[in-house]
Amino acid sequence: MTLRVAGAQANMTVGDIVGNSRIIGEAIERAEEAGADVLLLPELAVSGYPPEDLVLRRGFVEQNRRAVEELAKRTEHTAVVVGFVDFASGRPRGAIDAVTRETANAAAVLRDGRVEGVYHKVMLPNYGVFDEDRYFAVGTEPARVWELAGRSVGVSICEDIWVSDGPPSQQAAQGAEVLLNINASPFHRGKAGSREEMLATRARETGSSLVYLNLVGGQDELVFDGASLVLDAHGEVLHRSPQFEEDFFVVDVPVGSSPGDVGSVAPLLDPTEEVYSALVTGLGDYVRKNGFGSVVVGLSGGIDSALTATIAADALGPESVRGVAMPTRYSSEHSIHDARALTDKLGIRFDLIPIDGVYAAQLEALSPLFEGSEFGVAEENLQARARGAILMAISNKFGEMVVATGNKSEMAAGYATLYGDMVGGYAVLKDVFKTLVYDLARWRNKDGEVIPQNSIDKPPSAELRPGQLDSDSLPPYEELDAILERYVERDMSVDEIVEDGYDSAVVDEITKMVDRNEYKRRQAAPGVKITIKAFGKDRRLPITNAYRPR
Repeated sequence: MTLRVAGAQANMTVGDIVGNSRIIGEAIERAEEAGADVLLLPELAVSGYPPEDLVLRRGFVEQNRRAVEELAKRTEHTAVVVGFVDFASGRPRGAIDAVTRETANAAAVLRDGRVEGVYHKVMLPNYGVFDEDRYFAVGTEPARVWELAGRSVGVSICEDIWVSDGPPSQQAAQGAEVLLNINASPFHRGKAGSREEMLATRARETGSSLVYLNLVGGQDELVFDGASLVLDAHGEVLHRSPQFEEDFFVVDVPVGSSPGDVGSVAPLLDPTEEVYSALVTGLGDYVRKNGFGSVVVGLSGGIDSALTATIAADALGPESVRGVAMPTRYSSEHSIHDARALTDKLGIRFDLIPIDGVYAAQLEALSPLFEGSEFGVAEENLQARARGAILMAISNKFGEMVVATGNKSEMAAGYATLYGDMVGGYAVLKDVFKTLVYDLARWRNKDGEVIPQNSIDKPPSAELRPGQLDSDSLPPYEELDAILERYVERDMSVDEIVEDGYDSAVVDEITKMVDRNEYKRRQAAPGVKITIKAFGKDRRLPITNAYRPR
């Protein structure tokens, strides 16, 4: 015996209840045509994930509930499991109270034109980017089993299955032969492989076939990679959807000892391609879902701006990307040449706007105050801020969103200029260390040079004063990034990092840089999360903070 399961690995938009319902309705039609016994859609598919404080608005919750009722009317033979925001118990009067958590992260089971029942998520993650305990009440029926097409199935939501004795295990103990788990599982490097290992373990532990359906696409700083799975009771993969692509699949899932249908098994991407795809997905969806038609990128001829422009061209098409070079007296000829060469390779628009006159005017205006002082950071940053102002003027005039070019190493150490190269609506490299920037550029060039080799090979420099190099004030990026990864992502103390073999004085200085630049990061544009701990929701430290983790 088998259970014919369809899955719609779909790209939903938070708050677009009408648009999301249209996607769900189209999937229902396809599943009915395919003779599926059950169709799975992502966690909170109706509302979009994560809806955050939208769930505190009673009208929003009621509208998404009405949408579920309307979707139910479209069901016939195929049962549908779809995520939405439900009221936890009854229907509260007046405004929803966040303190008492009157909503639930829910999955509706729709069949024969009606809502047959609802499951409320039990395991509510409250770590990293997750704030579900802020919004949702804990479900009270973890072991509920449903009868679909004559088979016993368990329905659960995302985090429920990460716990070995969680709801799916309880459902299996109650006789569930197939476990159905709907998800909005955010991406970070390497997660797809470890997640698959966990799911295979859960299938073997429960002795049940398992269908894991994930969301795909970008939502602010989060990216969802899809990679939906069907596994038999032995943990063997029968189907894997591609990463970062929408997918509709139908698989005959084995029940008990019955043989199943081996569907398509898309390969997992290699680690560098996986990150590149996440960046393309995150930027592309952020631009499109927020109503921008095109973007503008400041081009320095360096590696960060070159990679940013390349990702933008891949995400949006070259016709939707403008590159702008803004040289001053300190800009080298090769920087302008490399910027122009990049735009020629990508086929994007190139504009050259010299700003030395603007810079000179700023220096002249400030000369009464600056007279007698040495040239320093203030004069350097005037150039970055002039460039930021020009990029924002272009954005205002033509409606093109500015994409910031700073990377995680710069954001950590405070080497991105506030109101200068930090301006923009999105910072696509915000969670990408400098060493990974080089890896991504080399990977993108593997089938032919797009990013000029000179941009990759030359020593990195902001070119804000004569002969300036990043190495003048920072250790080599291999060393810097290793220290930052330990301090920022692993929360290691200074002494622990030193014990790993790094110079005490260097570690002390770098960690101080990280701490004193928290105020800058708090004002930064959002960017794609690709690591276990990105700046923003993942890492929430006070700006005013006297603690030093020795």
